[in-house]
Amino acid sequence: MSNETKTKILVVDDETSIIDYLRLGFKYEGFDVASALNGQDALELVRSDSPDLVVLDRMLPDLDGLTVCQRIRTFTDVPILMLSARGEVEDRVEGLQKGADDYLPKPFEFEELLARVQALLRRSGRISDSKLLTYGPLELDPRARRLRSDGDTVELTAREFEILELLMSHQGQVMTREQLITRLWGFDFEGNTSVVEVHISALRSKLGDENKEIIRTVRGVGYVLGG
Repeated sequence: MSNETKTKILVVDDETSIIDYLRLGFKYEGFDVASALNGQDALELVRSDSPDLVVLDRMLPDLDGLTVCQRIRTFTDVPILMLSARGEVEDRVEGLQKGADDYLPKPFEFEELLARVQALLRRSGRISDSKLLTYGPLELDPRARRLRSDGDTVELTAREFEILELLMSHQGQVMTREQLITRLWGFDFEGNTSVVEVHISALRSKLGDENKEIIRTVRGVGYVLGG
C-alpha cells in the first residue's frame, strides 16, 4: 500500500495461530496490526489505539464477541468484521444486529477476508489518502484516477486503472491471477480468469510495453511490476 500513515487493524482472537496468520497477511498488504487475546483487552485497545477496523472473533474466553461488539458501538463507529465457527444464517444475522458490519464464518480464505476488509475501509472512508504512485516514467494518481507517462496523460478503462494501481502499489511483488480476480472482481467471481490476460494485454499496449519490461509475466503464477 502507498499510505504514508498506515491503516491500523485490530485483530481479536483467543487463538494465537489465527492472530499470527492474520498479522502476517495484513502486514504483507501494508497494514499496521495490533492484537488482543480477549474481549477486555480489545475494548481497551479500541479506546486507546483508535484502530481503523476491528477483526473480532465471536467466541472469546471472557466477554464474548457479541458483547464486545455492543460495547464498542457505545463509543465508536469503527468498522467491525466478525469471525466465527458459527456460520448459520441466524448466527450471521445476530452478529450483524449486535453491531458488526460484516460476518465471515470460519474456516475462511485470507483473500476473501482481505477483500471484505478493504470494502469496509472504503465504505467508511478510513483508508488514508493515497499519494502518487510512480514507476519509471509512470505517475499514477489514485484520487484523481489519472495516469501520466513522461508527463502525457494515458487513457485507461476503470478496470485497467485498478489493475495498474494494484501492481504499482505492490512493486516487486508477484500478484497471482487469483489475487487480481479476488481484489478487483470479487471473491465470488465465477467467470474465466483469462479476463486478466485480456486487460493486461490492453494495458501493455497503452503503456508501450510490447517487450513486457514494465509488467512482467511470471509463468504459471501471475504478474509483477518491477523486481
